[in-house]
Order: sequence, then structure tokens, then C-alpha cells
Amino acid sequence: MNNAPKIRAPWRDNLHAVIFEAETPAGKWFDILLIASILASVVAVMLDSVSSISTKYGVFLNTVEWFFTIVFSIEYVLRLICVDRPLLYATSFFGIVDLMAIIPTYVSLLIPGSEYLLVIRILRILRIFRVLKLVQYMGEARLLMKAMRGSSKKITVFLFAVLTLVIILGSLMYLIEGEQNGFTSIPRSVYWAIVTLTTVGYGDISPQTNIGQVLAACIMILGYSIIAVPTGIVTVELSHISGRRATKSCRNCSAEGHDNDAVFCKYCSAEL
Repeated sequence: MNNAPKIRAPWRDNLHAVIFEAETPAGKWFDILLIASILASVVAVMLDSVSSISTKYGVFLNTVEWFFTIVFSIEYVLRLICVDRPLLYATSFFGIVDLMAIIPTYVSLLIPGSEYLLVIRILRILRIFRVLKLVQYMGEARLLMKAMRGSSKKITVFLFAVLTLVIILGSLMYLIEGEQNGFTSIPRSVYWAIVTLTTVGYGDISPQTNIGQVLAACIMILGYSIIAVPTGIVTVELSHISGRRATKSCRNCSAEGHDNDAVFCKYCSAEL
């Protein structure tokens, strides 16, 4: 049984460096061009949703759409080619986003007929999610995502505490104001408490009694102090990881976020 490691073709290594490594000059230019293409394609989809523009420039916008679909299709295929485990990349978050960026255009060809126009419109709107492709080309976005993951437990506890608070406050307001003042049920009162605590203040429901207005004022003041809590949690986590920038990408599973001095992938153990 031959256990010798597989030898990768040099062109695959070069292609991987261009597509996945943003530190090389070629990689930076690749990212810049791809970001410009993503933004342009999203703008084209948005313009196509304006009836006056679509009527006048519909053919041109459709041509632009197909151009970007082909570009993203080629990019998707190249990504699968330059990694050792293409299925692993295809089922990853960014792999699914890349696929979703091209699938709607091709699927719309398979659904002819005026009775399916609504479905085609939904598929066209799905193309707007190409903006998610931008995330993988922004180092700061990856840093923020790591901070969000690191603080997820604390934020979950915080959200649970807020949920408990609005249920209690909404129930109190339901008892104080009652149906005659618009607080027809506890869920509707909880909705009011959420709107008030987050300082949104739609004004569709408002307390009429003196006690209710005092309680509303307390909730409003409390809202200002609560809003700052998740910001502080994420900020602390950001400060912990800001000094540990990671840019290496695995050629085997395409996972990113390895330290610059890492030798093996922390996800699949392949040599970097």
C-alpha cells in the first residue's frame, strides 16, 4: 500500500495562492477585481428591479447579468480545482454562497412560461445575495466574525436576560393599562416593551395612565444602558484577537484563518 503524499501540480499551488491568499500581489488584484464584479452585479440586479430602467435597458442588464454569471461560474470551478478536497469547500459556508451566486440565473432558464414569472422574479432577487461573497475578501470582516463567534455565549445570555425583562415589563404594562388603552394582550404588550426598550418608539401603542407613563419612562432610560452591553462584549473580544491576525489558507480543505507561522491545518491536519 503506497502511503506517499500526493504531489500537487505547481500550477495548482500558484492558482491557490492567487485565489485564496490575499497577501500576494496577484491575490490582491484578484480580490479587487472580484469585489468590483460583485458590486457591479448587485447594482445591475437592483437597477433591473426598477420598472422604468428595466423597460429601457432590460436587454443590456440581462447581458450584464449573464456576463457576471459566467465570471462567477469560472471562479467557482477554479476554486474547486485548486483545493485537494473540493467537496469540503463546496459544502462550506463560502462554497454555498459562491454556488448561490450563480444557480438562480441557470435555474431561471429551466422555468419557462408566464405562469412562472413570480418564481423567476424570486430567483432574480436571490442574486442580490452575491453581496455575501464580499465577506470572504475582507480581512476585517473575518476578524469581526471571529469576535462574534467568541462572544456568542455571552450575547446569548444577554439576549435571554433582555427577553425575560421585556416579558415582565410587558405583562406589567398589560395589567396597568389594559385593553381600553390598546394593550389588548400580553404578547402585544411585550411587543410594546421591545419597541420602547430598544428606543425605536413607533408610537402605535402608548400608555395613557400616569403609572404607565412612569413605567414607560423607566424602560426608555433602561434601554440606553442596555444597548451598550452587546457592543462592549464584542469590543472586548475584538481586543483579544486583534493582535493575532491570521491569513494562511489550507490547500486541502480551503479553510482560512491560520496563523502565519502555522505548519498544519487546524481543521484537516494537512500540511500548509
